[in-house]
Amino acid sequence: MNTLPKLLESKVKIRFQDCDPFNHLNNAAYINYFINAREDQVSENYNLDIYKMAQTQGKSWVVGSNQIAYLKPAFLMEDVVISTQLIYFNETKLQVELKMWNKDKTEIKAVMWSTFVHFNLLKQKREIHTEDLMQLFTSVLNPIESSIFDERILSFKKQKVQ
Repeated sequence: MNTLPKLLESKVKIRFQDCDPFNHLNNAAYINYFINAREDQVSENYNLDIYKMAQTQGKSWVVGSNQIAYLKPAFLMEDVVISTQLIYFNETKLQVELKMWNKDKTEIKAVMWSTFVHFNLLKQKREIHTEDLMQLFTSVLNPIESSIFDERILSFKKQKVQ
């Protein structure tokens, strides 16, 4: 049996149209980079196409909330690594941690926690995950020590100081 990866990673280049006048990635653009990376990673690694699922089943996930911390700037034309992992799930929601690193993964630039709600697009209400989705989530769950975002960010800041 193939074991699915719990930590997904992809590389991306910071583009001009996403930067502010200081050549930093615009704060709002981080969310797009994170969400786009996660969508691609889930499709490539878990064979889960959320758009096909929406078209064929009328079900997908919507963002319920985001928490983001900006630790170091990402610069124009910089290559970065985006890593994502499922840190919590229940019958109707997922919580994912998304991190942006420099290309060598020696400096963390930003951390985001996103909560996704499983949603029935046809009925316009929350949907319970199917058994096969629950099995997938169980197999790829990669929990972290902290359940409080600010504590998690503080742990990254302390690592940087040492």
